[in-house]
Order: sequence, then C-alpha cells, then structure tokens
Amino acid sequence: MKDRFGREISYMRISVTDRCNLRCKYCMPEEGIENLGHDKILTFEDIQRIVKAAAELGISKFRITGGEPLARKGIASLIEQLAATEGVKELVMTTNGTLLAGQAEALKKAGLSRVNISVDSLLYHKYEEITRGGDLDEVFEGVNAALAAGLTPVKLNVVAMEGFNDDEILNFVQLTINHPLDIRFIELMPIGQAAFSSGYRYLSCDEIKTKLPSLIPLKRQDGVADLYRYPEAQGNIGFISPMSRQFCGDCNKIRLTADGKLKPCLHTDQEIDLNEILQLKDHELLKETLRQAILQKGEQHELNSGGKPIEREMNRIGG
Repeated sequence: MKDRFGREISYMRISVTDRCNLRCKYCMPEEGIENLGHDKILTFEDIQRIVKAAAELGISKFRITGGEPLARKGIASLIEQLAATEGVKELVMTTNGTLLAGQAEALKKAGLSRVNISVDSLLYHKYEEITRGGDLDEVFEGVNAALAAGLTPVKLNVVAMEGFNDDEILNFVQLTINHPLDIRFIELMPIGQAAFSSGYRYLSCDEIKTKLPSLIPLKRQDGVADLYRYPEAQGNIGFISPMSRQFCGDCNKIRLTADGKLKPCLHTDQEIDLNEILQLKDHELLKETLRQAILQKGEQHELNSGGKPIEREMNRIGG
C-alpha cells in the first residue's frame, strides 16, 4: 500500500531477538544489555500473524534481523512458516555470519532467499576489536556456507568509519572482483552507541567513492543502494547513504522490533505497540493497525537538521 506521501511500502524488517553473540562497539555497550527475556519477545506465532496481515496490505519483502537472528532457537522453523505465507515473495536475513556455517543449508531448504552478512573489517585484530572478541574465521566459514547453499547473492554489509576501516576499502572491493560477493558500504548512523559513546567517526559514501576510480554505475534495483561495478568483477558495490544523501523519498520499509513495536521510521522514536492487539487475536484489527502505522510514516528524518539522535540501541531496534 502507499503511504500519505505516495511511497509504496513493500518491505518489512523483523527483529526476532535482541540477543547477540557479539558486542559491536557502535551497537551495544561493553557490558552488553539486559536481555528482554522470552516472555517479552514476540512468539513465532505472533510474527507469522503480523506477516500475514502485512502481506495482505501489499508488503512482499521481509528481512529477518536481530540482535543476531541465528541466536534464536528454531529460526529455520519460522523461516519455513513465513516462506509459506501467501503474498511473501522475498524472505532474506541480515546476520553477523558467525553462526551461519552450521545453519545455511537448513535455512535455504526452509525457504530463505539470501543473506546479508555484517563484517566491518577483514583484518583479524580489527574485527576482534570492534566486535569485542569475534572470530573472523567464523564469518568466512559462514560466507562460504551461504555461497554453497545458494543463499545468493551474498552481500557483505560494511559500516564505513573514518580512522577504523577507511584503509580497507580496496580490500573489500577486491572481494567483488575475485568472488561472487556484493559489498554494501553503509554510513554510520547516530543511533544508540554510535551516537553517544562508540568513538567511531562518520565517513560519507562520497568520500569512499573518491578512493575508487573506474566505477561503472548500474541501474538502481529495488532498494536504496546506489550500485556500481568494476570491469569484469563478479559482484557489485553498493553505497547506502542515509546521512549524506538522505533517501527518505525512496524509503519503502517499516520495522518490527523483537518486543512487538512497529517503527514506521528507523530515525524517530515513534513506535506503535502491537502486543495488546495481538492478544485480542483480531486479524482485521491487526491489519488496520498496520495500515494506520504506514499512514503515520513521516516524510523524512530530521537528523541532518538538528533532530535528536535515537537512544534505543540498534540491537533492540533490529539491524
């Protein structure tokens, strides 16, 4: 369906857990977070009901996120249920990849289309630093397992940060030349730890492009990434620029948090609580609530004009 600004809202990101096996510095504090607990997060049944209602409104693409979605027990079962829901045309996942090697084949069989894997450095010591102890070999194993299982195209999400990984840009780009991998450079957004205490500095996608001569522009597909490719490369390179090139006019998504809050926009504190409605088990009321939430979606975020940064941690919103 269309929102009040004429945008076709066709994409929902669903966080299935606030838990994560990593502690990325721009995502959560060093001491971690107090987990919501199983009684505070949406059940698989509730998620399926929300997806059914959303699909009836015309939302056809669903992305499973966390926290770390693969930390949620039985996730392949949820994927199978959602993939069988009428109106679901694309079902994808964003993961840190460290738990993917042992689950990739089962996820593909359950109906998952593809994965995005978050990895902000290709150097062992820097990856361990930013994740507070993560093992880069586990990520590489997850990437290879995803390719082998056919969860393709496999996309690597890289949050670009000045003074941390700006010297690795060419290393990431080289992956697209030698391997069937896509890279997505994403600007650091002022959310939670990234806004207040991560210590990492913003780097615009335009600055990254200056390091990459000979890029061939591609036609943008369904999404907000500006796409490019190097000659004879196997994968493409995308730039997601929520800060420097505010793309709110092309935004087609809403978000569902693990604790049952619907967010029409990532960059505002506006949330619609679905829990009471889910308890009523009234499908039409749930569907109408989703409709009204879409109609409440703002025209654009205000972060570039003095708007207050979002305090909720990204792992609690859904990456």
